Amino acid sequence: MNGANHFVVSEFVFLGLSNSWEIQLLLFCFFFLFYVSSTMGNLLTVVTVTSDAYLHSPMYFLLANLSIIDLLFCSIAAPKMICDLFKKQKAISFGGCLAQIFFSHAVGSTEMVRLIAMAFEDMWPYISLNYLEIMTPWMCILILVVACAIGLMHSLTQLAFIVNLPFCGPNVLDSFYCDIPQLIKLACTETYRLEFMVTVNSGFISLGAFFLLILSYIFILASLQKHSSGGSSKALSTLSAHISVVVLFFGPLIFFYMWPSPSTHLDKFLALFDAILTPFLNPVIYTFRNREMKMAMRRVFGQVKIFRIII
Repeated sequence: MNGANHFVVSEFVFLGLSNSWEIQLLLFCFFFLFYVSSTMGNLLTVVTVTSDAYLHSPMYFLLANLSIIDLLFCSIAAPKMICDLFKKQKAISFGGCLAQIFFSHAVGSTEMVRLIAMAFEDMWPYISLNYLEIMTPWMCILILVVACAIGLMHSLTQLAFIVNLPFCGPNVLDSFYCDIPQLIKLACTETYRLEFMVTVNSGFISLGAFFLLILSYIFILASLQKHSSGGSSKALSTLSAHISVVVLFFGPLIFFYMWPSPSTHLDKFLALFDAILTPFLNPVIYTFRNREMKMAMRRVFGQVKIFRIII
């Protein structure tokens, strides 16, 4: 199609995860439980850090901001996916699809930068003794501003790739949410160059960030060899949990944007790690495995019986 931009397609239809009623009911229970748990866990982290004076430090400021990002991230695609499980026609408007892409890339890129910042925050005490002089509250705010700016710029760049594409034919997406690799395949024009640009913009950035994080954790592992076996084993347990989150977050992203073959059914199932599981794991690993956080939660929520049972 040449000439002016004409949006003939006004909505897109998701195929979802399954057409079986029994499987959809099982998926609803599973995803609803994880979504509520991740929402409550991240909210609990934010309230605890902001309410307890003992946690007003750079490390917990970064942790609270990561929880806010996870709250936003898990609310972009998961609620609609859960509601669509009981719908025969799983549709989204063209504008809604663009909005989903914009916010998912903005929040996802911000979380990527935050994970890198937290990894270097873990690594810095092993590099220099002036950690507290450098990681001031103003430095944490600067990191947050930079992370948000990078996320916004990346998202606007991604949106610029597709906002002027002509859609005049098929409108079915084999997924449960909108993302660029699947969407550009429906455009009524040649998209080879665009697919390459998306791979460079998202794929190599995700791959580079992943290797940067792995290198930082390798450095920490090497530094831990100098410590006692007791403290080292505890730190190794925490570090392995952090690496698990990084792999689950970046693994699907690298697969989506770097895999050379056409989109497969595996894509949408891998996307569940970013949409549902990673926001759930972050409060579990960074909060409920942290002794200071558990003590702070007892101080803040000590009078609430349900929280006594949880913590």
